[in-house]
Amino acid sequence: MSWLPKSPKARRRLWILLAVAPVLALAVGLSLYAMRDSVTFFFSPSEATPDKAPAGRVVRLGGLVEVGSVVRHGSDVAFTVTDNAATTRVTYSGDLPDLFREGQGIVAQGAFQPDRSFRATQVLAKHDETYMPREVADRLKEKGEWRPAEGPAT
Repeated sequence: MSWLPKSPKARRRLWILLAVAPVLALAVGLSLYAMRDSVTFFFSPSEATPDKAPAGRVVRLGGLVEVGSVVRHGSDVAFTVTDNAATTRVTYSGDLPDLFREGQGIVAQGAFQPDRSFRATQVLAKHDETYMPREVADRLKEKGEWRPAEGPAT
């Protein structure tokens, strides 16, 4: 007894399906392979372990700029980002957003260096009194550090 259907119409559909399935699987596989580098993960300083955020991989680091940690050297800026559980030293070359200041929430995109400092290529700061990046607010709420008197998360 054959596994092929007896009907010529059903047999033709089966052959078409068998021909199209590998092509479709290859297309999906190549698409996922091409997109693997465009995914950027978000971490807080306490979550950014060498296993989760290896050196050289582009990630986003979010938290609060530690008070008294901003040091400027010409166009280079170094500061510390904290989630009140851990801190990470961040260096950035370029102009910071106008609203960047100590004690405010930021999200920095860049990569960790082998010494576990963070080299940012982009820094985003909050834009008004009540705004905090959603990822930062969620992490602070998870850790019990959210202070609702400072405004709601948007």
